[in-house]
Amino acid sequence: MRSRVLSVLLMAALSAVVMHSVAGAAAAQPSISELDPVNFPPENPFSEEKRVLGKILFWDEQLSSDNTMSCGTCHIPEAAGTDPIAALNPGNDGIFGNGNDVRGSFGVVAADDMNGYLVDSTFDILRKVTGRSANSTINAAFADELFWDGRATSEFIDPETNTVAIASGGALESQIVGPPLSDVEMAHSNRDWSQITAKLVNARPLALATNLTADQAAAIATDPTYPQLFEAAFGDSDISARRIAFAIATYERTLISDQSPWDDVQQGDPNGMTPLQQQGWLVFQNARCDSCHTPPLFSDNMFRNIGVRPIPWDDGRRTVTGLNSDRGKFKTPGLRNVGLKSTFMHAGNFATLNQAVGFYVNPPPFPDNVDPFMGAVNLLQNQVPALTEFLENGLLDPRVAAGTFPFDRPTLRAELPPNPVLVGNGDPNGTGFVPTMLASVPPNAGNSEFKVGATGMPQGTSMTLYVSTTAPAGNNITPDETFGPFTADAGSGAEPVVSAFWPIADDPALDGQTVYFQWVVDSTGARSRVAAATIFCGTGGCSPVCVADVNNDGSLTPTDFTAWINAFNNNLPGCDQNGDGACTPTDFTAWIANFNAGC
Repeated sequence: MRSRVLSVLLMAALSAVVMHSVAGAAAAQPSISELDPVNFPPENPFSEEKRVLGKILFWDEQLSSDNTMSCGTCHIPEAAGTDPIAALNPGNDGIFGNGNDVRGSFGVVAADDMNGYLVDSTFDILRKVTGRSANSTINAAFADELFWDGRATSEFIDPETNTVAIASGGALESQIVGPPLSDVEMAHSNRDWSQITAKLVNARPLALATNLTADQAAAIATDPTYPQLFEAAFGDSDISARRIAFAIATYERTLISDQSPWDDVQQGDPNGMTPLQQQGWLVFQNARCDSCHTPPLFSDNMFRNIGVRPIPWDDGRRTVTGLNSDRGKFKTPGLRNVGLKSTFMHAGNFATLNQAVGFYVNPPPFPDNVDPFMGAVNLLQNQVPALTEFLENGLLDPRVAAGTFPFDRPTLRAELPPNPVLVGNGDPNGTGFVPTMLASVPPNAGNSEFKVGATGMPQGTSMTLYVSTTAPAGNNITPDETFGPFTADAGSGAEPVVSAFWPIADDPALDGQTVYFQWVVDSTGARSRVAAATIFCGTGGCSPVCVADVNNDGSLTPTDFTAWINAFNNNLPGCDQNGDGACTPTDFTAWIANFNAGC
């Protein structure tokens, strides 16, 4: 049995830090300045193993269908737990540039039910964008309903069994199970939880990330597979939607920000805030900002319409409750660490905190169903600088700004230079027509769903994919192998497209090898640009190939036969035993040979 002594000691130390930050307030009599202790639902109690599993899952881009998005991609601690990158969504009319646009977050490139590329009617071949800005995950543990419209409720329903998993206090769990199935945020069309859980069985935890945090690295060193990590957290290796939600929610319940200069003052340090910040704190109270942004959370967690946009542009809370009185209402955001954000309001209306604060100087421009508290706000223009300073720095937790524990994180693959990259200009071969190469999936070893595609050609065009390990000469490659023909078909998308999957073995010999892909029109010879994909093993390195170990438990046993039958019946990774890229009955014979050969 593997020695766990060092990892257990490290995890125990980290656990002590976490439990101090989460539950420490419960040991002392809370003052008016302290946040309430975090409540862990009895159905999902805290454990260190569960917390660190949640932290691994939260930052793993493999949780998305194309390995490009993690939960954390849109919730960066150094940006106050929100998205530092603003992207344009055209709003509910689908038209860019007419004043109805929203500054949301990038999601995935459109994909069909089989995860092949689609051309989206709004975003074309680019990444989709959410219709609202990202809420903060920091201090989200204190809310009974989450998302801007509150559709993630306190009662958590297991999405696989449709039974109540948490009776009350499970808003985080309810929120977590939405994005992995959203075909805007993290998923291909009609993705389901069986596809997600099957993928995690064979995925190396955080293989795409670098600079793992100390607790993540220690946990993975001890339990290097997701089945092992789930066994450590839950007692057995079963991976389910409920357990994914439980783990990530446990991690998020430790993201508590309560160490700002304002907190220092409330706890007895009269010099905790600068004079200007103290002046801004007085303005905050006298202007009645605290009526909705109530200390110490600096949110009342209620839903209000402040008149920042016309109601027809986004119905807000009414879409959840159906109540006319809720039209245009959105959740009151917390203001802690607000100075780290790059956009403000649910639609990202303002790009600076000063602009957001200045909004309250004048009456709301869209008064329909505006909250009565807006009439009580009494902010003067000359008070804006002091109030902004209080919000920007007086409510800033230095741990959040610096990204230190518990707000530390790994470096995401999306933050590194692009891979694949497009090279050359393509070749129209005298036709004036060059297909558009699509290549957005990271080429990590072990990725059975690495894909390239093409669009920009007429419906029904026959295409062949050229693949080579030799760099192109000019704009063209000489293929080592070809795949096809593929027929361009719009399917449910806006324009015709072709897609080809090129599974990458989990083989150390492939690390650093560059493979070149190019689409060729069969009838004319016109060629797309070349996609150069440099295969990488990622964090933890590649595993020596042992394809017969279908359940990925590190050993060959008869249970791998049952796992292979399940993979065959459901066309899951692990079925392809002969390496031909397909799941066929011949793979059974190949599995027997691989099993007998051992690992």
